[in-house]
Amino acid sequence: MIAQDKNTNSNNLNAHQQSMAGIAAFSAVGNMQQLKTELNTGLDSGLTINEIKEALVQLYAYCGFPRSLNAINAFMEVLEKRKADGITDLQGREASPIKAVNDQYRVGKETLQKLTGREEKEPKTGANAFAPVIDVFLKEHLFAAIFSRDVLNYRQREFVTISILAAMSGVEPQLQAHISMGLNTGITENQIIELSTIIEKKIGKEQAEIVKSLLKKVIQNNKNN
Repeated sequence: MIAQDKNTNSNNLNAHQQSMAGIAAFSAVGNMQQLKTELNTGLDSGLTINEIKEALVQLYAYCGFPRSLNAINAFMEVLEKRKADGITDLQGREASPIKAVNDQYRVGKETLQKLTGREEKEPKTGANAFAPVIDVFLKEHLFAAIFSRDVLNYRQREFVTISILAAMSGVEPQLQAHISMGLNTGITENQIIELSTIIEKKIGKEQAEIVKSLLKKVIQNNKNN
């Protein structure tokens, strides 16, 4: 199991996590007005500019470049307004340079195996067998190029991913998979329940109920395995 980071030694979501959940959720559904409010709240709570930028870039892998670019543009507007109002926000550390490797697919495969806690078996099945190139894109772009960036660790990236998918309808299989990965990276069951409460307040009860239902399925599956 991947260790939790220093800011996640509690069963409760801290202010940073609550704000990141809202930022991810509103970005995913394209609610720019509410997103701007949430961005201000997140910056006021101490989230750095670079942490938020990493989350908004990661967004593209789950709901497309248009949502990601719109959210980034909204963030730029928020920062410009805050600067004009005399507010200085924390830039935060930049991502470390990623070592060039010849086999990005292998890097992504190893990252995914760490997240799931399971060795990937061959031959491929399902969508990855039907359209092998999607497996390549997932491994090389998402789990290698994005997840290798160290501004956010695996636990934080999974929390962002779960928040994105929790806000969207029709992505239950992916949400269930990432809830499982999130638990494996150190997110607790109680934190996901708290996240469902945030989703209910900001997105709607139906989406929140899906989160809780899928969490129960993941817990039951873990008990059976």
